[in-house]
Amino acid sequence: MPIHPSQASKFHLLEGIESFEEAMADPETRARLDAFMSITDAPAPPRVDVRDDVACGPNGRVPVRIYSPRGASDRPCLVWLHGGAFRMGDLGMPEADRTAREVCARADAVVVSVDYRLCVGGVTYPVPHDDTVAAVRWVRSNAAALGVDADRISLGGASAGGNLATGAALKLRDQDGWVPAALLLAYTTLHAVVPPPSPSLAPLLEEIPTLLRFLPENRRSITENYLGGPASSADGYAMPANAVLEGLCPVLLLNSEYDDLRASAEVFAGQLAVAGVDVRQVLAPGMLHGFLNLDAGIEPVDRALDLMAEVVGEARSAPPQASAVAAGALVGSVAAR
Repeated sequence: MPIHPSQASKFHLLEGIESFEEAMADPETRARLDAFMSITDAPAPPRVDVRDDVACGPNGRVPVRIYSPRGASDRPCLVWLHGGAFRMGDLGMPEADRTAREVCARADAVVVSVDYRLCVGGVTYPVPHDDTVAAVRWVRSNAAALGVDADRISLGGASAGGNLATGAALKLRDQDGWVPAALLLAYTTLHAVVPPPSPSLAPLLEEIPTLLRFLPENRRSITENYLGGPASSADGYAMPANAVLEGLCPVLLLNSEYDDLRASAEVFAGQLAVAGVDVRQVLAPGMLHGFLNLDAGIEPVDRALDLMAEVVGEARSAPPQASAVAAGALVGSVAAR
């Protein structure tokens, strides 16, 4: 379908903006970005109990923000990681805060949002990866105090956060013999070099403003900044497409219809299926990269949040003897009402 009017009608707001980093540093252009993302007019998100805490990892303290239903006890849990090209974003951005509130309310679940270290000022992989692993281990160790059922802990993230979530799940599988109940990945990338777009995706990418594209030179810069070196240096925890994938938990891939990174998720879905992992790939129609930053009242966003809440609410860790998951790929669509 065409690019959703909630975004297409506001493309003029992006005129003259060269980069997100520069735009976010200037009040005038930041206001235009907020208006483009429908943040300024969005209704208030659900009210849930929120508190801050700290996990400890090899790099020191990892701040986390905990969203809980009132009277929470033995609830499902989602450990969530925002995006931002590994170098931007925080716990207050809509993709972090609004998404956490919505999943908390819709799934009656505890959501733990992770403030991993960004790749700025010389920070590189594996620091954000280590922070993510430490946060998940902290949630597992403190499940009872958090009101969480330890067998119902899912892990997920958007964009760069989805990459970090997947790498952490692989590390926990290998070092702890544990995988989350489910892995939820929104418009993420799993390859150091994004595969070429499919014939059906390629023409759609021409409709996206340059600022919102992930062109090869932009993606290379993001990857090298994250790795602190060339793309060829990426191991399977940094870029999960390079990993052995057998034994992962069920995976939900939420893809934006209009997104260069969709090509990475589509190829990764095939890799998961070949590895015998239960993978469900869902397309959010008319959406650009980053749609979880939009107003939850926009129909494809609302449907995506409902699906995330459904997966979190129903996911449960398989017993050790049933850890092997039957192969299969389910392809669906987040249909607009």
